[in-house]
Amino acid sequence: MAKGYQANKDRQAALSGFGKAIGKRAGFVCEWCGEKEELRVWDLKPDLEPAMESLALLCGRCRTLADGRKADLNELRAIRNALWSDIPAVAEGAAAVLARCKEPWIREAIEESLIEENLKMELLR
Repeated sequence: MAKGYQANKDRQAALSGFGKAIGKRAGFVCEWCGEKEELRVWDLKPDLEPAMESLALLCGRCRTLADGRKADLNELRAIRNALWSDIPAVAEGAAAVLARCKEPWIREAIEESLIEENLKMELLR
């Protein structure tokens, strides 16, 4: 149990080391919806070593969406523009949230986005 605790503590320290750089990159707003409150670093790939490409600055609402909370269509519209980010954590994370809803405009937005073709196919099946 102590190993898991220490590993989590080390991971949190590594993530916080990216905080200032991620904040600057994001302009200190949520990289999905533009909100300015409750901002924290979110990790798209928590099983891998943290890197700028796998981290995004998200508000509390967007973090709950990333964690699986069902979104209403207005929330989904608010994060749609994140699909065109050149930062994988921003675009791919938003695409994963959007893909849970089967609205035609969402499918079209994902198809037109900058994310990798194989990920698009996986999300849209």
